[in-house]
Amino acid sequence: MITVYTTPTCLYCHALMDWLDHEGIEYQEVSANDAPFPITAVPVTDINGQQIVGFDRAAIKKALKEVA
Repeated sequence: MITVYTTPTCLYCHALMDWLDHEGIEYQEVSANDAPFPITAVPVTDINGQQIVGFDRAAIKKALKEVA
């Protein structure tokens, strides 16, 4: 499961979600305020417990390959 922790005004959060939508990758958006761990920067993409901070396409693709 992929969870993306965001804030409403974060441009990178929206760019990340647009990219995930374009790639056909399903995810759940959750407010950074509701994260079960401390967040100091957004977006945070959680892929099976691995947190990736920022819009890092290469790291996200790598994490998705490790899960597949």
